[in-house]
Amino acid sequence: MEPVTATAAGSSAGSSEPSLAALGPLRQADLLVVGAKALPSAVVAKVRKLAGVTAVDVLDAARIKVNGSYIAVLGVDPSTFREFAAKPTASATRLWQNVAAGGIAVSYLMGKQEKLPIGGKVAVTGTRTEKLAVGGFGTVGISGVEAVVSGPVARSLGMPAGNAIVISAPHARLSDLMQRLHKLLPKHAAIAPLVTQAAEHGLPVTAGLAGAVGVIRADEGGLTVAQTRAFLKAALSRVGLPYVWGGDGPEVFDCSGLVQWSLRQAGIVMPRVAADQAQTGPRVSLADLQPGDLLFYHTDPTAPDYISHVAIYLGNGMMEQAPEPGEDVQVVPAVFGSGFAGAIAVYPRVAAAVAADPAG
Repeated sequence: MEPVTATAAGSSAGSSEPSLAALGPLRQADLLVVGAKALPSAVVAKVRKLAGVTAVDVLDAARIKVNGSYIAVLGVDPSTFREFAAKPTASATRLWQNVAAGGIAVSYLMGKQEKLPIGGKVAVTGTRTEKLAVGGFGTVGISGVEAVVSGPVARSLGMPAGNAIVISAPHARLSDLMQRLHKLLPKHAAIAPLVTQAAEHGLPVTAGLAGAVGVIRADEGGLTVAQTRAFLKAALSRVGLPYVWGGDGPEVFDCSGLVQWSLRQAGIVMPRVAADQAQTGPRVSLADLQPGDLLFYHTDPTAPDYISHVAIYLGNGMMEQAPEPGEDVQVVPAVFGSGFAGAIAVYPRVAAAVAADPAG
């Protein structure tokens, strides 16, 4: 979600100035817990007391239809949740005031690519349909989440109440914390890590780079020759088809939809969004790039470390991508400029695990 621009900042989703607390210290969103129903308050209280946990925020989470597409939406308290968002979005006070006033804030890519007008209305459908004002564009940085509304709006849409929590535990060993959480949480709740803790494996930590931690290309488990051929054949068969935001084939695609669909034709299960696809195999150097590797990019100014674009490396310095609305799936020279976030080799076993992650 993009911080509301100076010209748009004057447009509010409500007629009166909503109540919004001043921005407190930013918090790293480390874990997301999502349940099928409300998480018991006693359990949430115990989570808050776990060693290493510095903050917990209770959310509503559901996939509902916004502007004609099903997306992941969170119902939040804007005053507390903004601290967990990426810094440019967290600092966008007008955006959070608009959410508090009953509007909806959507991700930067969705807002720009769907040409949603800030201050204009979009249809949002849960168990009922409402017309909500677009309060701003800004990516919160939680993989797959494309929009946020206030808690009261979430309840009016019929979203499950209090079925999710976001946890900040920046100094905890997440693998150990997740084991302790599994013992506390009800069986219907799933836990997803939102950050890669490379330090657990003795590796350097670099924010916003592609590559699964603890997996190296020398390990067995990459695509076979037959799988790579099927993947690239499927991808190249889509050249010339139109880009549509949220498109996942077989006739329209966005960038990650093209990757997911093409790999599915080779029998490979992939997560849906680029940020998750970036964790489906080991990072590879440019000198070691091979056809079928994936290239990742930072294109979102509201979350500079968030991976928001993916392309398929074809070999000989060329790549295939679904670029943006108004353009078609295309083969172009590979780009390795300042927005380049790295390349990975897809490992099917890792990809399937990431695809099963409730944050993906």
